[in-house]
Amino acid sequence: MGPVVSRAVRVFPDLPAASAGLASHLVEAASAAVRDHGSFAVVLSGGSTPQGLYRLLATDHRGAVPWARTDVFFGDERCVGPRDPRSNYGSARDALLSKVPLPKNRVRRLRGELHPPSEAARRYEREIGPLGAPDGSPFRFDLVLLGIGPDGHTASLFPGDPALTEVRRSVVSVPRPGREPKVPRLTMTLPALAASREVVFLVGGADKAPALAKIFGSGPRGTRSVPASLVRSAGTTTWYLDGPAAAGVPSPDRTTSNG
Repeated sequence: MGPVVSRAVRVFPDLPAASAGLASHLVEAASAAVRDHGSFAVVLSGGSTPQGLYRLLATDHRGAVPWARTDVFFGDERCVGPRDPRSNYGSARDALLSKVPLPKNRVRRLRGELHPPSEAARRYEREIGPLGAPDGSPFRFDLVLLGIGPDGHTASLFPGDPALTEVRRSVVSVPRPGREPKVPRLTMTLPALAASREVVFLVGGADKAPALAKIFGSGPRGTRSVPASLVRSAGTTTWYLDGPAAAGVPSPDRTTSNG
């Protein structure tokens, strides 16, 4: 993977403030994408960290997002059914997707309930389509939302996992994830995440500071020991951090925001 084209760090007092800042940015990105090419393709993240962001988008910003022209994808999924509390799609559905006027046919979920997981991965590859637009540009997604774990993993790309070396496929199965819950996963690969106009990370908590220190200290090429350091975008990569998480980021890289 090549070096990051552009990286920015925005630090907020707490996770709710970081989520509010990112919600405003996402609204702007969606509107800009629709003006530019008629639709907005966004990749959502799972876990607990983005739940506040999703609730803001479903309430304060509900009328500002062009939902009818928005296509929703998922960066990873646990191999469970959509009603399982461990489902990334399920948590996003409950906090956001079921509460906004988003056409159901524009939600492209990873089907974690399908077996074997490799077949679910192949189906999502077909649904995503070629990694690139018909006009030859490198973009498939307008904005990719990611988080990180305390071990530096992102999506379901774990330290040292073979999925990190995948260069041809856009979605793969991860039979033995490195973190709980230890059920098989499905994940977009690094080339798929890189087929984006923009990547944004939302990270909160002091337990993430050591991983962020490793990410920002890994150099321009990144390292497989902290997979988030390997994520690239065709455009910008922006980190939205709360204060405790940002303790791991060198001061010269940060921009402090009040909201």
